[in-house]
Parts: sequence; C-alpha cells; structure tokens
Amino acid sequence: MAISPTTLKRRRQTLLDLPLRLDPARGSQSLQVHASLRSAILEGRLTAGLRLPSSRDLARQFRVRRNVVVAAYEHLLSDGLVEAHIGAGTYVAAELPPRARPAKAVSLASAAGPGARGPFALGRTYAAPDLLQRLGIAVRRHISAGAGIDRGYGDPRGSEALREQIALHLAATRGIRCDPACVVILGSTQQALRLCAEALLKPGDAVWFEDPGYPFSRQALEAARVKIVPVPVDSQGLDVPQALKQRPSAKAVYITPSHQFPLGVTMSMSRRVALLDWARASQGWIFEDDYDSEFRYAGPPLTALAGIDGHDRVIYLGTFSKMMFSSLRLSFAVLPSTILTEVTKARLAYDRFPPSFVETAVADLMSDGFLSAHARRMRARYRAARDVVTQTIAEASHGILQVQSPEQGMHMVAHLPERTTAETAGSIRAAANVESRLLSEMRMTKGKGDGFVLGFAGHGIGALETAARRLGRAARDHFKA
Repeated sequence: MAISPTTLKRRRQTLLDLPLRLDPARGSQSLQVHASLRSAILEGRLTAGLRLPSSRDLARQFRVRRNVVVAAYEHLLSDGLVEAHIGAGTYVAAELPPRARPAKAVSLASAAGPGARGPFALGRTYAAPDLLQRLGIAVRRHISAGAGIDRGYGDPRGSEALREQIALHLAATRGIRCDPACVVILGSTQQALRLCAEALLKPGDAVWFEDPGYPFSRQALEAARVKIVPVPVDSQGLDVPQALKQRPSAKAVYITPSHQFPLGVTMSMSRRVALLDWARASQGWIFEDDYDSEFRYAGPPLTALAGIDGHDRVIYLGTFSKMMFSSLRLSFAVLPSTILTEVTKARLAYDRFPPSFVETAVADLMSDGFLSAHARRMRARYRAARDVVTQTIAEASHGILQVQSPEQGMHMVAHLPERTTAETAGSIRAAANVESRLLSEMRMTKGKGDGFVLGFAGHGIGALETAARRLGRAARDHFKA
C-alpha cells in the first residue's frame, strides 16, 4: 500500500543515533553501508516509512564519500527494502518481509552426546603439553617443507606413511599381521563403522549388538538402516549362544571384546572362537571396536580378535582419540583384502581422505617412539586416577556402590544394589551433581539394577576425588535414609 503525502510528511525524520557500524569484512565501503542499513531494516530497528538521511548527510555520518552512499541506496532499492520519492527523499519500504524469529537454541545432547567436561565425563584424555608441542612441530615441518604432502586428493585410504606405522604398531601390540595396503584412515570409528556397514550390508540386515553397548556406534549402524538386534552381555562378553537363538540369520555383529563398553569385561576365548566359527560358517562380518586397547594396567595388551581370525571375517576398528585426543579426528579400519576395493569405492563418496599433513605428522610421532612413550606415561597417570576413584567411592558409599577396578580402559562402572531403578539412579546422580552416565542409558532392553559409568581419564586427581566422594555419599544417604 502506498504511503500518503500526509503520512510521509509526518514521518520525515532521520536516523536517531542508531548504532549503525561498518564492518570491513563485508567488502567495499558501499557494501559495508548497504549491509549495515539492510540489517537495521530487517531487524526492525529502522521501521517501515522511516525517512533515511540524504546521501550527503549519511556520508558525513559514516565518514565516506557521497557516491558510496548513493551506491548503497541503489542496492537497497533493488532489494525492495527502500522507496525513492522524487523531491521527498528515500524511505524504508512500506511493506517489509516478516521479521525472522530468533532461532531457538537446539540441544545436541541427545543426538551427538553430552558435551560434559567435568569429572566422570567419558571420552576425555589428558593432552600433555609435550605431545601438543611435538605434534605442532611435526605439522609445521611438513607444511613448510611440503615433504610427504600430497596436494591433490591422494589415496582414499590415507597417508601411506601412517598406514605403515599402524600396521607395525598392531603387529607388535595386538597380534594383528596386516598389509598396510589394507589399512584405511578415517575421521572417527563411527565413520568407519557406517562406511563398512553401507558397503557390505543391505538395509534391514540384522546386526547383533552388545546390550548394554556403546550408543554412538549403535547410532552409526542405525544410520546405515540395518536392524539392530540387542544381545545380552555377561561376565564372558557377548552371549553368542543367545545371539544365535535370537537371530540366527544375522549378517554382522558389533563387539568390544578386549574391554567391553560399558561393563568392562573381556570376552572369553570360548566365546571368541564361537563368534569366529559363526562368521566363517555364515559369511557374516565382525566389527571389532578396540578403542582403548593401549591402556591395559595388568600385563601386556590382549591379542585382538582380528589377530586370531584365520578367515578374513573381522574388520578391526581403532582410533587415536584415546591415545592422543578426540579433536584430532583420526581413526582407522583394518580390512580383509577381499573387501578393500568395495569399501574404498564407497569411501570415495564420503570425504576422499583426511588431511594428509596431519596423518604424516602422527606417523612421525609413531616412528620415532614418542607416541609409545606418551602412552606409557598416560597409562601411569590414568592408573593413579582409577585407583583414587575406586578407593574413594568404596569408602564414601560404605560399600553400597560396588566398584571393580578395571584392568584396562578409561572408565569404570559403580554398580548400585540389585533392582535399583533408573529413576533412583538418576536421583542419586542429581544429588551428587556429577557428570556420569547411567548404565541404564546404555541398554536397549530393560535390565536388572543400575549403576554409574564413570570416566576417570583426562581429569585432575583432586576433582575426581571430590566427585567420587559426593557420589558415594549421595548413594549412602539415599539407601540409609
């Protein structure tokens, strides 16, 4: 609707000390003036029908040339945000698009996991200053020299240097003898899992999954549109006989055999053999997630399931997130040679490959022994943290919380008395004000009892001790009330 001459006369006014500022990042001066006025109009700070200053006055206010403002006004006129009235000046348009409502803050806790950082938060590591310094030096050296950096898209499997170092590391520590050609570098274990699932399985194929189990791996498989079949875990690991009863036609299984997440049990040899027998007979796939194998506190590292597989049915998944830090975004998969081409082709549709100079820098830290020495130092640090949490919780809870000190890994479970409900566990957690996950939150089916999954790596000893004391006391006070 056109504005009448009377209304125009009534609304003859200028900018009244509005906080209009020029942002050099917007480009030329005319683009800066245009962007400042456009934002003020769309945000409602300059209302419909408001007369804008003359180009000369606005140029003086912004301290720019007049032709800069003229160009900005012409741009706004093209946008339909202002109207020019001959002999009367330039006005904010009478009809403006509806003001956009401020976007509501979206919580990603349910989709991407809580961003917890305090004591007991899972997935935390100690980024030692010497590790960061050495990595930074290696990265800068490769960038400045250009040595070993493929400036093209390169090999979709990733850096040859890093793949060779991974193969050497796995042979020495996990009993896996693999060709570096069969190692693929990826951004995360979840990416590797989904990539392999989409390359090897069909939508609707059944996949056995540990219950309780790692929720983010479950989400990765669900994104690949396979059918998740929860299989109970006991003191020997995944219950293979029960899995065969539930869904004998399964095409794959996801397991954490060396240190089950979250219960921490090690899969027995009889169960491992049974699983390998199933995979061979049914031509099924075993996704072995070995995410915290570097941190074993009693004896040498265990032989991986892939290390005893003689029929190329195990896909081994590893990561540098725990040995180094998660924001590095560097993981890997060891593939049977029979599926290398198929998975590599599928990978080309994802991201081609991670940053090669970071991979090459990590390879340097592995080849000179620095990363192995770092892992030994962190093993001692995390063992001390584990012992403090175990002892403090036992003492503070007067034995109500049952904690078994894990022989491997970066987390433990504090079990509540049998038949404790999830609601009760949640109330105790809230009373203690700690950032732990509940055991029930890791289950897909209803189980007996509950407990707290406590991350102890990457946190200060003092903070862990305080949090453990609060949790123990909260449990004691609840059950003795």
